Amino acid sequence: MSDLDSLRYPIGRFQRILAPHQPSARAALIESLAAVPAEYRRAVEPLTPAQLDRPYRPGGWTIRQLVHHVPDSHGQAYSRMKLALTEDQPAIKTYNETLWAELPDTAATPVAVSLALLDALHLRWTTLLRQLPPASFQRAFLHPEWGTVTLDEALSQYEWHGRHHLAHIRQALLGGGAVGTRANP
Repeated sequence: MSDLDSLRYPIGRFQRILAPHQPSARAALIESLAAVPAEYRRAVEPLTPAQLDRPYRPGGWTIRQLVHHVPDSHGQAYSRMKLALTEDQPAIKTYNETLWAELPDTAATPVAVSLALLDALHLRWTTLLRQLPPASFQRAFLHPEWGTVTLDEALSQYEWHGRHHLAHIRQALLGGGAVGTRANP
């Protein structure tokens, strides 16, 4: 892995898992997903505005952008999973996450709002996931770039995603970024 890759992927790149999860592995992923909001809150609540505007790597997003991005992304995932549970392999739409991170609400909204959104979203999401019978995790949606994605795979991906961006925040606090860079995930 190059130096840039290690800055961009501090916990490694996501590895697609196409086989169904064992019940204990699935339960562990759900618990990890449930812990994401509290981990983000602990990491960012004590930060100053200047610290929130620190990027995690040269050319990378700021901590503020990361905190707003995670509920945006996880909200998409929650909706995609609900579509997969209620429709037969629905085709989903993607979004330009970089442009979303540059919209004016990212700079103007206090991070506390996105932390509260993350709390509520993950409570609803993990409540749903804990109630599903094992067979439901093989339901799928069609992603235009990734192809068929089962709920098991999406669970793995978004559990990784939460840890991935938390590692970016920690990296920024350790001085991994440089001030005044353009937003780019």
